[in-house]
Amino acid sequence: MLRFFHQLASPRHFYRISGKLIPWLALACLVFTLTGVYQGLVVAPTDYQQGDSYRIMFIHVPAAWMSLFIYMVMAAAGVIGLVWHIKLAEIVAISSAHIGASFTFLALITGSIWGKPMWGTWWVWDARLTSELILLFLYLGVIALYNAVEDRRTAARATSILALVGVVNIPIIHYSVEWWNTLHQGPTVTKFDAPSIDLRMLIPLLLMAVAFKIFYAVVLLLRARVEVLQRERNSAWVQELVKEHE
Repeated sequence: MLRFFHQLASPRHFYRISGKLIPWLALACLVFTLTGVYQGLVVAPTDYQQGDSYRIMFIHVPAAWMSLFIYMVMAAAGVIGLVWHIKLAEIVAISSAHIGASFTFLALITGSIWGKPMWGTWWVWDARLTSELILLFLYLGVIALYNAVEDRRTAARATSILALVGVVNIPIIHYSVEWWNTLHQGPTVTKFDAPSIDLRMLIPLLLMAVAFKIFYAVVLLLRARVEVLQRERNSAWVQELVKEHE
């Protein structure tokens, strides 16, 4: 197992292994997405208060979860890159930033669409919404800083430090609805002692959450493979790869 992870940290082996994983992950993503969409639009019942407008939660909630999850992955990869100077960890960190920013933007947009009929407005400076917006700015800041520094290794170290500073925002987002009196709906899925979501709604929500995670894995591998080729373009194995495809 240790040998496998050691090989995976090698750009050459990562490129080879990821190329084999991507088709299978893409197929799994398609299956979970189609099943989740069907369950969410057809099987899940209409909410007695929100009507059918609540169905946007099958996109909004997993997107919000992913915005937090990806930031933690980015920060963890940044720590690995800073401490052990593993090039692939730096690549995972910066590749995750673009995907995380997209999920955060999607969470904010779908949240606004959901909030209009529920709150009567597209946006309020609610603690959860404001801290999620700050998260988007953190992602964009990491991307901008990385692109502003010409040397890739120096840029990776700088963005890793910025990502670590921003980790403080993650618990604020997660616990904001408990710490402050906000308009945002409180936790429902994690209330195992007193569930407040119908099982027919919970199943498609979890299916979409899995689909989003697999989608993240697919896009991350694709972006990382491109970054690996750019960084290793002068290495012997990349030159061999180019010759094989000529």
